[in-house]
Amino acid sequence: MSRWRPASTDKSSPYITAAGYARLKAEYQHLWLERRPEVVRAITAAAAEGDRSENAEYIYRKKELREIDRRVRYLQLRLPVLKVVDTIPADQQRIYFGAIVTLANCETGEERDYALVGGDEIGEDTPANAPAPISIDSPLARALLKKTEGDVVTLTLPTQQLELEVLVVRYG
Repeated sequence: MSRWRPASTDKSSPYITAAGYARLKAEYQHLWLERRPEVVRAITAAAAEGDRSENAEYIYRKKELREIDRRVRYLQLRLPVLKVVDTIPADQQRIYFGAIVTLANCETGEERDYALVGGDEIGEDTPANAPAPISIDSPLARALLKKTEGDVVTLTLPTQQLELEVLVVRYG
């Protein structure tokens, strides 16, 4: 049975913040210049020990090298396509890419900060006091685009409808 899967029809936006681009570039440099040569040396040493079919170190390192090569290949293809957005929009009262937004749940009053960033920046570790990053392609971000302070956004979730009020819009 093959592992082939059809390509996803949902393409993520090519936009990324300058800090996000720098992190991806640093990851690529680390994997390509430091981590990969280290793993190749370990594979060579493990291969020199003899029978490769029962050599756990060799098998583990080959798997690790495949994972590194997969990520490096992704970054090689993705980095040239990305468009770094490092300018602040003229209308800073509205929500656009790069905005940091404070939202309040209309029912509970709970407030939370979100940063609208590129899809490639999601899943990175963020400090506890930093705004939660959400992809510009997410339903919440799409609902927030072009809204201003005081607007109420209705978000339809599978189990409920959520009303959120935009309290603060800021950039930087």
